[in-house]
Amino acid sequence: MQRNKSIVGAAAPRQGPRQGAQAIRRALAVLRILAAGRENGLPLREVVRITGLTRPTVHRIIHVLIEEGIVERIEASDRFAVGRQVPELALARQTRSKLLVVAERSLAELSAEIGDTVFLTTRTGLDTLCVSRRVGSFPIQVLSIEVGARRPLGVSSAGVAILAAMPAREARAILERNANRFGSYKTTVSVILEQIAEARRRGYNLRDKGLIEGTRSISAWITGRDGQALAAVTVSAIRRRLNPRRASEVAEAAMRAARSIEHAL
Repeated sequence: MQRNKSIVGAAAPRQGPRQGAQAIRRALAVLRILAAGRENGLPLREVVRITGLTRPTVHRIIHVLIEEGIVERIEASDRFAVGRQVPELALARQTRSKLLVVAERSLAELSAEIGDTVFLTTRTGLDTLCVSRRVGSFPIQVLSIEVGARRPLGVSSAGVAILAAMPAREARAILERNANRFGSYKTTVSVILEQIAEARRRGYNLRDKGLIEGTRSISAWITGRDGQALAAVTVSAIRRRLNPRRASEVAEAAMRAARSIEHAL
């Protein structure tokens, strides 16, 4: 009997760290989902649906994050959003990423060349994050995405491009983990897989219907030295600006910019 007790006693400490890590990962998952809601936030039921966690678990996590100032409740709409303390914590690291620094020149040159809006979107976990936007000279600009916008990998032109640069198994695994989130964006895993296959065939992603009605987008992926998918350069314009002939020219320009950024990295 004494021997059994010692075995149980030895096992208990090993379970503690695992349980603690799980709690942290769940809290981070909730925080990332809320980040996608930006200033408008998300209702509790939506966070429950996307994370797959139980309502009491999500409620408990959000309550603790509110106490710590990481999450705020929007009283008027009964939604939850990332708290004001988060950008304050971010000030502890003011240095911009190397990708953003080296991409500035290429983005500026691309926007000047084609006259349309250019975006730089990076991968962050299971999401995409818009980190830069350059407005072109053409009178009508498509400003569909703001800097700081976060979306699940696969729902945007850039997201499909980034997934297309990954090994098929890795891309599928990400899509399966994001499956519960795609309903809000009116898409599915199977649809995105078809888009990825087409992007790989082309060498870039062409989205015929942009986030705004009457627009199109072209995205070229950026990879690191190890071949890992890092980001994507996207050009968005009204449909008549991206007719078949010009779309090919813009795609070439976007890919040149992506290769230039890769070289600089």
